[in-house]
Amino acid sequence: MLRFGIFEKHGAHLPLGTDLLDVRFAVFNAVRQEYAVVFPEYYFGQIFEAQQQPGTVAYSLETQLTLLQETVKEMARNGCKKILIVNGHGGNNYLLPLFAEAQLASPRDYVVYVLGLPNKNAPGRPALKTKVDQHAGETETSLMLIARPDLVHMNRATEESGTDLNRQSLPENVYTGIWWYARFPNHYSGEGAAATKELGEFDQKEWSREIAEALKTIKADQASLKLQNQFFEDSQHPLDTKQ
Repeated sequence: MLRFGIFEKHGAHLPLGTDLLDVRFAVFNAVRQEYAVVFPEYYFGQIFEAQQQPGTVAYSLETQLTLLQETVKEMARNGCKKILIVNGHGGNNYLLPLFAEAQLASPRDYVVYVLGLPNKNAPGRPALKTKVDQHAGETETSLMLIARPDLVHMNRATEESGTDLNRQSLPENVYTGIWWYARFPNHYSGEGAAATKELGEFDQKEWSREIAEALKTIKADQASLKLQNQFFEDSQHPLDTKQ
């Protein structure tokens, strides 16, 4: 299992490695429920949108994809034939599915699985106090109050604004990479001051439960590798595919 985070600013009140620390905490609790081999923390992901902020470590896209491919290849060579990447960073939401699809480019004897960010609509979840909550806000700050409370500085949570400036006027189905900067130039979305340990405890437990459940299902999965092998075989002679 690969814990995937990032290095980026999280307001004035949270550490640069917040996403990595959170997913690390969730995975450690998950493997207590369902055993798995855990690879060291990994932070070579997508964060171009925050390069204007101090502390951002943004690798080129070529480096991101190459290093991740080499990493899972080495994990597989060392016996890990089912590799679960657990995402802890919203900026990886497009990168990781793309990477998973790219595994179909050539034959391999392992399967890559990607687990997205935790469910924010789980039954019983404490109601949020804020309407805007995407980065370093109520949810992420609550998570860190449980994972690493010693690194949270609540007295700094109001030093910057996490207000949505909404500086673009485009249809919802039109995408441009500058959308995040247009809305949140401080790379801060929401109000960290609204965080509570109650919300953090609930979300961390739910996240760990989701990871453990995914591990259990992946361990039992006998179909994916067989289908992947069949796909590679079929792809060698596509004209023979029944139409």
